[in-house]
Amino acid sequence: MATKLSLLYASILLLVFTHPFTAQSRTLKSNTFEFLQNLEGCQKGQNVKGLKELKHHLKNIGYYPKDHQQDTKLSDDFDEIFESALKTYQKNYRLKVTGTLDSDTIKELMIPRCGVPDPINHNASKQAGRTEHDSKSSKFHTVSHYSFFRGTPRWPSSKFHLTYTFSSSVQAVDMQELRSACSRAFQKWADVTQFTFQEASEGSQADIVIGFQSGNHGDGFPFDGPGHILAHAFAPTNGSADEVDLESVAVHEIGHLLGLDHSMDQNSIMFAEIPQGTIKRELGQDDIAGIRALYSN
Repeated sequence: MATKLSLLYASILLLVFTHPFTAQSRTLKSNTFEFLQNLEGCQKGQNVKGLKELKHHLKNIGYYPKDHQQDTKLSDDFDEIFESALKTYQKNYRLKVTGTLDSDTIKELMIPRCGVPDPINHNASKQAGRTEHDSKSSKFHTVSHYSFFRGTPRWPSSKFHLTYTFSSSVQAVDMQELRSACSRAFQKWADVTQFTFQEASEGSQADIVIGFQSGNHGDGFPFDGPGHILAHAFAPTNGSADEVDLESVAVHEIGHLLGLDHSMDQNSIMFAEIPQGTIKRELGQDDIAGIRALYSN
C-alpha cells in the first residue's frame, strides 16, 4: 500500500546535501495561506493586515532585492517595492501583470512550492525566469527555461558517485517505503547523467542525509511550527487532494543537489510549484537539457 501522510499532520522531510550544494527547500501548507483570500483586490497605497506576512514569503523565494531583505523594513503597507515584487512574480508565473492581488495571483500564491528562491535578476529588463541558451547540438538558437545556481557550482568528475543515508528526529513513515521512494527518485537522474547513487549504512558518513525533522533541527533553517510549517521537502502521498507526493518532490530536490536551479517550464520537474494531489515524477525535456548542459564539459 502506498505510503501517505496528510500535510495537516506532516512531519518534515529534510534532504541535507553536504557538498558542494546546500539546497534548502521549504514549503508552506496551503491552509497556512488562507489569509491571502482576505488580501484579494489590494492595491498600492493601502495598508492591509497580512501584507507583511506575504512580503516575508516573497522575500524568502527571491522577489525582493538584496537592499530590502531585512524584515524590519517589511510592513503591511502596499508600497512600490511590494508592487514591483508582485509584478515580477506575476510575470514569472505567466499571470496577467496587474501589480495587484487579483484572484489569479492569490490562487497561484496558495500552491505548495519549493522554498529555494526563484532565479530572479533584479537588474535585468528581460522577462524574469526566461534564460536563453544556445543549443550546441543544433544550428538553431533555442530558448530554454532551465537555470543554474549563481556561479554555476557543480560536482567534480571525481565525485559522480554519491552516497546517501537516512537520519530522522521523528518517525513519520515506514522506512522501507521512504527508501523505495528515494531510490526511484535518484534513479531518474542516474538514467540521464553519469551520476550513480548508493545508500550507505545508517550512521556512516555520506554525501546526502535524508530524514524527517521538525522545529529547530540544527541547520540554520528552523521550521516555524503548526501555523507556518516550513519544509525542506514534502510528505508522502497516494495522490489525494490534500497531500503532496514524496517521490515527486525528492526528484525535484535531487535536481537542486546536482546543480539545477528552478525552471519556469511548468512541465519541468524543476518548476518550483507542485499542487496538492499532483504526481510528477518523470523528468521533462527541459530538466534533461539543463543537467546535460551543466555537465557537458
